[in-house]
Amino acid sequence: MNDIGGQAVIEGVMFKSKDKIAVAVRNPKKEIVVKNEEFKSLTRRRVLGLPFVRGVIILFETLIVGMKALNYSANVSVEEEDGEGLGFWSVLFTFVFSIGLALFLFKFVPLFLTDVLFDLENKYWFNLTEGLLKIVILVGYIYVISLMPDVKRVFQYHGAEHKVINAYENKDLGNVKKYSRIHPRCGTSFIIFVLFLSIIVYMFVPLDYGFWAKLGFRILLLPFIAGIAYELIKLSGKYRKSKLLLGLISPGLLLQRMTTREPSEDQIEVALKAFENVKN
Repeated sequence: MNDIGGQAVIEGVMFKSKDKIAVAVRNPKKEIVVKNEEFKSLTRRRVLGLPFVRGVIILFETLIVGMKALNYSANVSVEEEDGEGLGFWSVLFTFVFSIGLALFLFKFVPLFLTDVLFDLENKYWFNLTEGLLKIVILVGYIYVISLMPDVKRVFQYHGAEHKVINAYENKDLGNVKKYSRIHPRCGTSFIIFVLFLSIIVYMFVPLDYGFWAKLGFRILLLPFIAGIAYELIKLSGKYRKSKLLLGLISPGLLLQRMTTREPSEDQIEVALKAFENVKN
């Protein structure tokens, strides 16, 4: 069950295992509404389940499952749990828009600023500057959205999700509250791995290409970087006591202090409900 992953949604938590998805949401009547679905990952196919390949597949699956869970939680939070939710084209549009926004913020903008504002001929300084700009944009983005009350509650549910996973891994689900809201196998840590790995990988992209060519190479290399980042995340969860891996995951753990908040007992109850449904 170490492959169970989670995500905070609107007034709730989603957990996903190898064969099941469970979303638990608290509605306006203070009731916990749960939705269960079967799940079959494409990584069950031999080729798609290979190391470094599976990370890319799981990333796209997580994005799609996460968007559906967010839509469901939004409906339940306003007592529309019987709504049909997102259709295929709506999911596709949301998926494409989300990918486009991420590429714009974390690929186009940092590269454009580095290329235009800084006259750096040394590729090491160029990529380091670009990487630092990505980190500044990411931290700034998280800080701005964290000021929104609704996002603060999502961050609390994110903390509840992590506490439940930590309690389960310590075989102590009866005392979830005392556990840390930080966890090494988190999407936040994954993003940090991608940012740092991109600095290294992009060192091999020549600077004498034009702006659009450099941007194109960065986008094409992204699946390769994501595949490596996923394997590192798995290792960090398995060997979290390793000093080497602890050093690698420390930036991600630090950033989780921004993307998680201490949850209330009610929020932990919701997270536990989702976990119990996906585990059974």
